[in-house]
Amino acid sequence: MNRYLEEIRRFPMLQPQEEYMLAKRYHEHDDTKAAHKLVTSHLRLVAKIAMGYRGYGLPIGEVISEGNVGLMQAVKKFEPERGFRLATYAMWWIKASIQEYILRSWSLVKMGTTANQKRLFFNLRKVKGKIQALDEGDLRPEQVTEIATRLNVPESDVISMNRRLSGDASLNAPIRASEGESGEWQDWLVDDNETAEQILVEQDELENRRGMLGDAMNVLNDRERRIFEARRLAEDPITLEELSGEFNISRERVRQIEVRAFEKVQEAVKAAAKRQAQALRVIENEPA
Repeated sequence: MNRYLEEIRRFPMLQPQEEYMLAKRYHEHDDTKAAHKLVTSHLRLVAKIAMGYRGYGLPIGEVISEGNVGLMQAVKKFEPERGFRLATYAMWWIKASIQEYILRSWSLVKMGTTANQKRLFFNLRKVKGKIQALDEGDLRPEQVTEIATRLNVPESDVISMNRRLSGDASLNAPIRASEGESGEWQDWLVDDNETAEQILVEQDELENRRGMLGDAMNVLNDRERRIFEARRLAEDPITLEELSGEFNISRERVRQIEVRAFEKVQEAVKAAAKRQAQALRVIENEPA
């Protein structure tokens, strides 16, 4: 496993334009070399996501393998014209593939047929951590109520699921030799600092927001745009007095234009975000 993690770090991350051209070459010309480069450049993302599922008592190598299957499916279906980076799109496929593997592997968990049960299965530990309910054994009644409220599931399901998961291996449990791994589960804890993949996703999101803002500002006329940029986007905002002199209008009129310009941009950004959210929901539902 250590060798594998070391090997995948050697694959370089792709720049947006390079990623776009590789995806086009794969889909238009069935270029398997381009597909291979898209996959290998995102193997670190799979490993990072897989580590988040290390608490289910399954060999981490198999979890990563299932995540890699999801990544390959994402590459097959990735459409660069939609405007999303592959990492953003692939995360849904990777998580879906890993979660399906975990559900298949947990013989004690006779569930997984409803969205609520899946949400409870994969989020119970996280919510318990947030409310500091990490003691062994049954949850206290008030903890059960809070978890059920947060996850919108029946309290009886919370109690049942918590008891099923109580048999899960602790972080100090040794990894079985038959798995080809050694050490304890806690040895696989990863650094909380942001990875290169996380930074890439965040940069992509920042660029996306800037793009939406730039497009939204097209709804403004020249005067509105000048006032909006001077008052809302400048590091050192210009005063109402200065702008009133520039346009030969009152300070109150400048303020009114500023407010109206902000409302117009806000409405345009919300509309664009709504369209994008709808597209992402389509992507999220595709693996299922």
